[in-house]
Amino acid sequence: MIPAGLRKWAAIGSGVGLEIAGPRGSESLRVSAVRVRPQGARVLGGFTVEDFQHQPAASWGADYAAFLGKLGIRHVAATVVLPRHEVIIRQLAMPGISGKDLAGAIQFQLDGLHPYSEDDVVSSWTRLEHSSTVLVAIARAGTIQRYATLFAEAGIKIAGFTCSAALAYSALRIFGGTPPAELLAYEFSENGVEIYGESPAKPVFSAAFNINPESSELERAAAQASAELRFESAPPMVPLAELLGADPALPYAAALASACPRLCLPLNLLPVEQRQTSSPMVWVPSTVLAALVLLAAGATTALPGIENRRYLGEIGTEIAKVQPAVAKAAALDRDIDLTRKRTLLLDAFRARSKADMDVLSEMTRLLASPAWLTSLDLNGQQVAVTGETDQAAVLLKAIDASPQFESSEFVSPPQRTANGEVFRIRTTREASRQGKLP
Repeated sequence: MIPAGLRKWAAIGSGVGLEIAGPRGSESLRVSAVRVRPQGARVLGGFTVEDFQHQPAASWGADYAAFLGKLGIRHVAATVVLPRHEVIIRQLAMPGISGKDLAGAIQFQLDGLHPYSEDDVVSSWTRLEHSSTVLVAIARAGTIQRYATLFAEAGIKIAGFTCSAALAYSALRIFGGTPPAELLAYEFSENGVEIYGESPAKPVFSAAFNINPESSELERAAAQASAELRFESAPPMVPLAELLGADPALPYAAALASACPRLCLPLNLLPVEQRQTSSPMVWVPSTVLAALVLLAAGATTALPGIENRRYLGEIGTEIAKVQPAVAKAAALDRDIDLTRKRTLLLDAFRARSKADMDVLSEMTRLLASPAWLTSLDLNGQQVAVTGETDQAAVLLKAIDASPQFESSEFVSPPQRTANGEVFRIRTTREASRQGKLP
């Protein structure tokens, strides 16, 4: 993504956002178009196609084309917000991992993040800015293909399929602003309520609750979300439309991503070969102007640059004279560092058994009666426990209070039973983050 200081000035373009909303089998298609400039975004218009999957694609596709033609943005490829119930959103803590190692580490954990078969899954991931957290979106390949075929039949250009969490996160930052450190927002739908939040403990949170928005269950859902986000003092929950400054909020956020894709999280579940882009001809005037500006700047700096190149050439000659000695010293440093790392690794493996027993003892102390466990999975990085207790929400703080654990989270929201609440918690071993475990 573009640095925050330059993001506002790069926010230029027109975009279209499509939200697939409503109960499964009778979804509506919400359309929103925006024009983005550094001073802000302006909604150009929008409309809704009710139960669009059971209507002729050519019919609502023609309405869509007429809508874009009236606004003069036929060239724009739309960004689609998938229904929340069709997307699994996960977060992975990946401290100290980057580049090609990051992709391999995520792929290694991917099978444990979803219930689908290996042949029927599509995933996309991105690391959040200034964070070790990786946001992962997962959907069934059959669902993605079904929607892609439907839009192709309607003649609609699609740039990508994404999720509400990635769009809300990006929309709050597209103009270079800094949202509050702790926030909690909600979006009503025919399926219930989706809650979005951010906190220092969890950069992004998104969960759907199948509840009646008018009932008191909304407060209970907000309490569960607050516990997951580990707020010090829970902020007031506001509508997502109020937070983003547009209603409906999600197609507006998708339109921003369509207009300025480089300023948003690159979380795209549409296969690369099926993605379409806006016509490059719309950028010709801007490109010509930018080229003229660059030529003028180059002419202004040409003369001082000649002297700088001569000086740099002399420095390069001197550097070349001492390069062999520097290379020998660097090779010796690498050998010393490799030997040190091997020694530390052997020491860590010797301490592993004792550390694992300490973890089991600590979990036994923390999850005392009336809590009881049905399973405990333990590795060098994380501990996952499943069990039942009368109040699951308080367990996260209790586990994080231990010096052996941190970044605890519910793998899935606690489920109420006749005897209490069934919970699944995953926590990171503090010793692994400090490099004390292999």
